[in-house]
Amino acid sequence: MSISTQAKQSATPAKAMLAAVSGYAMDGFDLLILGFMLPAISASLILSPSQAGSLVTWTLIGAVLGGIIFGHLSDRLGRIRVLTFTILMFSLFTGLCALAQGYWDLLIYRTLAGVGLGGEFGIGMALIAEAWPAHKRNRASAWVGIGWQLGVLLAAFITPFLLNIIGWRGMFLVGLLPALLSFMIRRGMGEPEAFTRQQKTTPELSFRARLKLLFKDAQTSKASLGILILCSVQNFGYYGLMIWMPSYLSANFGFSLTKSGLWTAVTVVGMTFGIWLFGVLADRFARWKIFLIYQFGAVIMVVIYAQLRDPMVMLFTGALMGMFVNGMIGGYGALISDTYPVQARATAQNVLFNLGRGVGGFGPLVIGLLASQWSFVAAITLLALIYLLDIIATLFLLPRRQGNEDALGAIG
Repeated sequence: MSISTQAKQSATPAKAMLAAVSGYAMDGFDLLILGFMLPAISASLILSPSQAGSLVTWTLIGAVLGGIIFGHLSDRLGRIRVLTFTILMFSLFTGLCALAQGYWDLLIYRTLAGVGLGGEFGIGMALIAEAWPAHKRNRASAWVGIGWQLGVLLAAFITPFLLNIIGWRGMFLVGLLPALLSFMIRRGMGEPEAFTRQQKTTPELSFRARLKLLFKDAQTSKASLGILILCSVQNFGYYGLMIWMPSYLSANFGFSLTKSGLWTAVTVVGMTFGIWLFGVLADRFARWKIFLIYQFGAVIMVVIYAQLRDPMVMLFTGALMGMFVNGMIGGYGALISDTYPVQARATAQNVLFNLGRGVGGFGPLVIGLLASQWSFVAAITLLALIYLLDIIATLFLLPRRQGNEDALGAIG
């Protein structure tokens, strides 16, 4: 039996989806429990607010490094093989976080765990693009994005109950469970046929050669810049809101940890619906137009949300805001997959998305600084301005073509 046949049998659309969704769910679960645990970690290890925020920032910086490294290795060695290694790396350093004795060793463990996380999104999206037909690529990529929300939702439900029982160290050990589940799902899976076929027919490329494919001509360079802007705005807004919102609700409205978890859960439900809807609409209509609708919606909803003072209104309006602010994640995987060839697809996914994630890692830091200098309301209102960058990038930089069946990444 040939390698191509084995891959075709094992990397079915359903198995590929399960592998990609489980990994991205682990990613979301880990980052949100960190957000919930920051007050407890700060009290235990005597951390300043800036030190606490830097744990998130450096996790995301680690993800940038991991994305760049593992994206290249995935294009060279295979999607499933490298995804499995990233899970093992994440598990090791997340477990070590439970043993941290101070700020610096915890910072190192979080950064290295972030390196492991960095490969999940991009390699998973490349896997989906090669296992699913092009005309369903947007909705399939959106389902992977929903995986993150499932992980966040799980964290929002269980962290308020478990944190007071097992403490933050125990919660880091709980964070290992999604990683182990994802590892078991991927065991024995083969590579998608498109990848094994490409390995046979194209010469091996160096990392530098793969990066050059992201800037091979003026049109591709313009597309790469546009995608980088979208990914940066996406992550900056998401992390800025989701990391600080529980603390803001607690300090200003007296929300308990349980009620903050409820706010997060309702917001995530809105985000999940927004991601699903984006995928459905983008497979039926022009994807760039759907991006514009969501971007204008994000500007409007963030400004409205910043003015609210009624906790119950904030609870449910958060779901609508979440729909627009995070719903766009449903389009990035398909957008990048349609833009770049198979031999550089995971590299493009991980380099562009994780560089955006690195920029987004400063979201919690910037929001925290603005909130301390002025107010959280002012910080959130200013956050709305970044979505104007998205609109400009979509209108003038993004490629319009989608559903690229042969994965040659033509732009036009």
